[in-house]
Amino acid sequence: MPCLTDSENASTETLDHLVTRAKSGHRQALESLFALTRDDVSRFISGRVTPEWVEDLTQETFSRALLGLPRYAGRSSVRSWLFSVARHTVADRYRSHARTPRTEYSPAVEEMYSLSEAGRFDEFLALRSLVDQLPEERRRAFVLARVEGLSYAEIADLLDVPLGTVRSRVWRARRDLTRMLRAAR
Repeated sequence: MPCLTDSENASTETLDHLVTRAKSGHRQALESLFALTRDDVSRFISGRVTPEWVEDLTQETFSRALLGLPRYAGRSSVRSWLFSVARHTVADRYRSHARTPRTEYSPAVEEMYSLSEAGRFDEFLALRSLVDQLPEERRRAFVLARVEGLSYAEIADLLDVPLGTVRSRVWRARRDLTRMLRAAR
């Protein structure tokens, strides 16, 4: 199998194949697996911690994943499993620093909008304000789906809720945002 380096080219089947080979001791498969998922994991972490912690927590996530690889049973996608490892790594960091996770701000939200276009900054602030008004459960599901690009199944695994609940939360968030946009006009 060719070594892919672009995380967008990594299909679920590719990652499943790599994790199977990595569990068998193939070092190249392990390196490819981590290379293909590194940007996703780093982006996931960056929405939850201060920028100074991102690189350190990304490395720690992969260290923990390496230790937990023999126990990975494939009950969820490889990305979902890595995001779960990352979530626990972040939570442990906050516990060790006696801080609570930051949930209101995500740099990924800013990436969603082009601020380089003239006159778009006001629109960005208005839209971000509307997203911030969503109930937290809907906002989290919406941001994970529409900003971070996770599948509904991955979000369900990550939030530990049924798939239908994720679909409902994202749909309701879109509906609420549409209503708020219409009311703002």
